[in-house]
Amino acid sequence: MALVVAQEVPTSSSMAVPHGPAGVGKARHRMRDQLRTGGVSESVIDDAVLILSELLSNACRHGRPLGDGLAGDGDVRAAWRLDLTGRITVEVTDGGGPTRPVPATPSVTARGGRGLNIITALAKDWGVRDDARGEVTVWVVVQDDVASAHRRDDFATRVTAPVVPQLSGLDFADVFDEAD
Repeated sequence: MALVVAQEVPTSSSMAVPHGPAGVGKARHRMRDQLRTGGVSESVIDDAVLILSELLSNACRHGRPLGDGLAGDGDVRAAWRLDLTGRITVEVTDGGGPTRPVPATPSVTARGGRGLNIITALAKDWGVRDDARGEVTVWVVVQDDVASAHRRDDFATRVTAPVVPQLSGLDFADVFDEAD
């Protein structure tokens, strides 16, 4: 007779995160620990934690805190689910903001603006949900099937490189010939 030990898989987690950078690390650590307990591969955990970080950073930068706080104090809500089919979903909810979450097209030298592009490259799907109270939730499906999880091989082709303007009328050799 074989003894089968069932591992308890955390099916969901939700936590209030301070509106600001202070709580992001705590949320990442909690997610990492719970997904490891659920038997999720390290590469998928890494993707999920990066996505959670990006969503929380965007919520704190562009959204208001939940509730009545208008001055930037208060919380945003982070939640993630690992269901029985192995689907991982991450959600971050804030109090809404002046803009709608959409991927940006930052310049090569820009210090930010790449978060939703990173999420688009790593995720299976993502979207935005509004509610009647003005709260905005950005949800991301990180992985559909943890049992066959591996980092997608086409990651580099899904992250678009910036367009670099070409010198018109000159080629590379001409530039160096003129410098001599």
